[in-house]
This record gives sequence, structure tokens and C-alpha cells, in this order.
Amino acid sequence: MANGDKGGWKEYLWNPRTREFLGRTASSWGLILLFYLIFYIFLAGLFALTMYIMLQTLDDHKPTWQDRLATPGMVIRPNTDETFEIVYNIQNTESWDMYAQALDKFLAPYNDTLQAQKNHECTPDQYFQQEDSGDVKNNPKRSCQFNRTILEECSGLNDRYYGYREGQPCIIIKMNRVIGMLPGKDGQTPSVTCAAKRDDSDKLGELVYFPPNGTFNLMYYPYYGKKAQVNYSQPLVAVKFLNITVNQEVNIECKINANNIPLGGDRDKFAGRVSFKLRINTIN
Repeated sequence: MANGDKGGWKEYLWNPRTREFLGRTASSWGLILLFYLIFYIFLAGLFALTMYIMLQTLDDHKPTWQDRLATPGMVIRPNTDETFEIVYNIQNTESWDMYAQALDKFLAPYNDTLQAQKNHECTPDQYFQQEDSGDVKNNPKRSCQFNRTILEECSGLNDRYYGYREGQPCIIIKMNRVIGMLPGKDGQTPSVTCAAKRDDSDKLGELVYFPPNGTFNLMYYPYYGKKAQVNYSQPLVAVKFLNITVNQEVNIECKINANNIPLGGDRDKFAGRVSFKLRINTIN
């Protein structure tokens, strides 16, 4: 590089005669920095104001916007993995004891003493609505007791093995929570029914439901959300299989029955129903 070029670059970086740095004087650089400082402070303030206004529209206890599900999903317990398969051998204690332990853990919050301490004794067969009065929030909202004893033979209180040792296992079913949902209308209580899938219809045998008829009582609805209803206990339905065919896999589907809850289509197999496989072995 020629000496003239070097001199030109040096003079551009710093010109001692005009006292310019990169072609600008100190006052020019100061005005530019001041402009960008004010510009970015304005942007930050605008963002903060927008966030503040948006947060004023939100409710800590209830979502402002909700993608309301027409049909809630259903799940079963015990559920040891994502395959929804319950397989065990009556003669092998270890194969079914894990299911009993899983149900014990799941039902512990439903013990009658805990429910009496935390929750309210509600009037059955009617919605337990606790609406706000204008801007006055009715929080925290009370929750209805769901006592473990309601599940009777499937409560684990009289039979700590939940029927698994005798080959008459209990399955617990619950419906997913949906804020504000009122299942059933005109006083009709939603219920659960289970049946074997077509190829296994002759293998299922007799079933018994707890509570009777497999109902979700209306008093547990509507659900107001985790923050508004801290102690909410989801209602449960237990199904006991009395004489299912052993040493064969039985495909079972349980679904919700309510006059205002449509069943999901083939695209969503968990909407309003749950499918699982049950196999009870008696030989090694």
C-alpha cells in the first residue's frame, strides 16, 4: 500500500487538524448517540406500556382467552406407561403389586379425613356455581369433597390390592379438567360406560361401577382453574372387572355419556373416551 493511502486512512480515522474521528467531530458523534439513546428509550417505553396495558386485561385466576374443547379427554389409572396396557400374572405378586401401589399413591389425596379438612360438603345433583360479583372476585373458590369411600370395592380401603390378586382388577377413570365446563344439561348427570371392542366382546364379562352407574356428579362442576380453586378434587369413576377372560388380551374402550358432550372422531381417539388393553395371566 502506498504511503499516500496509509496517510488517507490515518487521516480518516483521526484528523488532528479538524479533530474529526471517522469523519465526524465530537459534537456530531454526541448528537448521533443522543438520538439513538432517545430512540431506543422510546421503543423500550412503548414496549413496556404495551405490556402493562395487556397485563391489565389478564386475570390471575382465569384465562382471558380459552381454546375451549368441545370434548374433554379421559385417562385411566393405574397407568405405568404411555401404551395403556395393564398386564400381570396373578401368581406373580410383583407383576400386579406395582398397580396397587400406583393406585394407593393416586388416591391418597382423596382420603376422607383430608377431604373433610380441605373441601366443602356440597349439595349433590346440581352445579356448584360460585360466580364473581362484578369486579369483586370470589376467590379462592370452594371445592366439593370427593371421598375415597365413594369408590367402595375399588377404594383400596377394604381390599388393599384393588382386586388384582383375585383377578378382578379395578381401573380408575377421570375426565380432564376444562375451565367453565358444565357437562350434562337439564339435570342429566354425565356417566362412564366401558365395553370390549368388537373382536373381544365375548371376553369382557361382568362389570360394576363405583359410584353406581359410573356417574360424575354435577356438584363437581364447573371447574374454575388451578389458582381460583386450589383444593379442587377431580371426580372419579372406578370400574371393576368381575370375570374377564384370563390368559387373553382384551381391548376395552370407556367413554363419557352426556347430552352436551360429543364424542371425538377418529382423528382424536382420546376425546371423550379412552382405550386400553387388559390381560390377566394365570399360568407362567
